[in-house]
Amino acid sequence: MMLPLVLLVLGGLTAALAPRLLARAQWPDREPVVALWLWQCVVSGVLLCAVLAMALTGSATWELVRGHVFAPAPHGVVEAYAFGGYGPWSGAVAAVLAAAGVWSAAMLTREVFRTRGERRRRRAELLARSPLLPGEAATTATDGGTAGAGERLVVLEGERPGAWWLPGAPPRLVITTAALRKLGPRQLDALAAHEQGHARAHHDWLLHCSAALAAGFPRVPVFASFRDEVHRLVELAADDAASRRHGRLTTALALVGLNEERGVFGAAPTPQAQLPHRVDRLLAARPRLSPVRRLRLTAAAALVPVVPLLLVFVPGLSALR
Repeated sequence: MMLPLVLLVLGGLTAALAPRLLARAQWPDREPVVALWLWQCVVSGVLLCAVLAMALTGSATWELVRGHVFAPAPHGVVEAYAFGGYGPWSGAVAAVLAAAGVWSAAMLTREVFRTRGERRRRRAELLARSPLLPGEAATTATDGGTAGAGERLVVLEGERPGAWWLPGAPPRLVITTAALRKLGPRQLDALAAHEQGHARAHHDWLLHCSAALAAGFPRVPVFASFRDEVHRLVELAADDAASRRHGRLTTALALVGLNEERGVFGAAPTPQAQLPHRVDRLLAARPRLSPVRRLRLTAAAALVPVVPLLLVFVPGLSALR
C-alpha cells in the first residue's frame, strides 16, 4: 500500500503547492504560453497520480483489474508490486478514486454538450441577425447551424464596438459596425490577429476542460485556480500573438477602443475586468525570458507528470533486471 499512498501524497502536495508558487512568480505574465503549459502539466500530474493510485489499488483488490493492467507483464513484475500486502483499505481507495474518475468524465461530457448547445444558439442568433442573402449558398455546419460557404467574417449592425471569434465549422470572426467605425485599419488587423490567436491555439478546448474540472470539484482549489488562470493567460497569449504582428501600441489601442465604453477603465471598473492590466502590460513592453530559461521552465513543467510515472515503473523495471 506504500506506493499508492506515495502517489496520493505527491498529488496532494502538487495540488497544494503549485498554485501558490505560480501566484508568487513574476514571469507568467511575460511568458503566458509557458505558464499555460506549466498549468496543464500540474493538473495532468495531479490527475495522473490519482489514476495510477487507482490502478494499483484496484489491481491489489480485484484479479480482473490486475489481469488487464498487467496483462503483458511477466509474473516477476507482478510480484514486485507485492499486492498481497496492500491491506483491506485498498478496495475502498480504489472505489473512491474510480468514482472520482467517473464524475470527472461526466463533468467533461456535460461541458461538451453545454458548449455544443451554446454554440448552436449563438450561430442561430448570428444567422438571424445576419441572414443569408438571396442567391448565397448555404451549407449545413457540423454543429447543426448554417453558414455561408467559405465565409469567415461576419459584420453585424451594432451600436457598441464588439468582436469575437465563434468556433465551429466554419469558424467565424464577428465584428460590429461600431467597431469598424471606431477602430482604424491597423487596429482592426490587430483585433483579428488576437481572435485568430485564440483559434490557432485551440484556447476554447482548454477553457472548457478547466471549467469542467472546476465545476466537478469545486472544493479542490487547484482546479479553481487552473480555471481562473487559464481565462487570464489565454487572453495574454492572444495579445502577444497580435502584438508580434501589429505592434504593442496598436494592439493596446485596439483593446481600449473596443472596451472603453464598457466601464472597465473607469474609477470603479467591474471586478472581472482584466483590460487595464492587459493594456498596461502591452505598453510596458517588458522583455521576454531568455530562450534558455524558457526551455528550462518547459522541461521542469514536463517533469511534473513524469515523476509519478517513474515512481510506478521503478518496481517493475527493477524486477526485469
